[in-house]
Amino acid sequence: MSDTPLIGVLALQGDVREHLIALASADAQARPVRRPEELAEVDGLVIPGGESTTMSKLAVLFGMMEPLRERVRAGMPVYGTCAGMILLAEKILDPRSGQETVGGIDMIVRRNAFGRQNESFEAAVEVGGVEGGPVDGVFIRAPWVESVGAETEVIAEHGGHIVAVRQKNALATSFHPELTGDHRVHALFVDMVRAVN
Repeated sequence: MSDTPLIGVLALQGDVREHLIALASADAQARPVRRPEELAEVDGLVIPGGESTTMSKLAVLFGMMEPLRERVRAGMPVYGTCAGMILLAEKILDPRSGQETVGGIDMIVRRNAFGRQNESFEAAVEVGGVEGGPVDGVFIRAPWVESVGAETEVIAEHGGHIVAVRQKNALATSFHPELTGDHRVHALFVDMVRAVN
């Protein structure tokens, strides 16, 4: 593989376009992924924000849930934002009926923990592994991490709550860095993909 990894953005629902732009700005090739054969071609994957229950059901409907689990278990680098963080959790505290997760990060997540849509906010967040000062995080009906397992590294907190974690090749943030024009978190993920491939 060249220094320009091919990174997919799971394009079932959510803010796909913004992630494609952020990844391209971080020197990756980026493309939407909707089907198992497209997933098989990429070096890494972003699971975007959106509605986690809807994404879970669409992943099952499109035949993507098992291939996603297999690739993540096999070590494919994956980055989840907001709803994507929920999908990467091993356990959700308050799952909706029929909601499944991909898993990959040993953490327990609380959905909509920071409040409803009208309580959305921006905050400066210091993220471990990201140089150059705090990242501007956009929190929209964001989850937080209630607890993590021994192998999961907490890389950011806000207001006393865990908002970013990393476990091996998996990265997750409660917030949306793709909405700010600051692509340093995406650059961190692109580096993670390069390190594996």
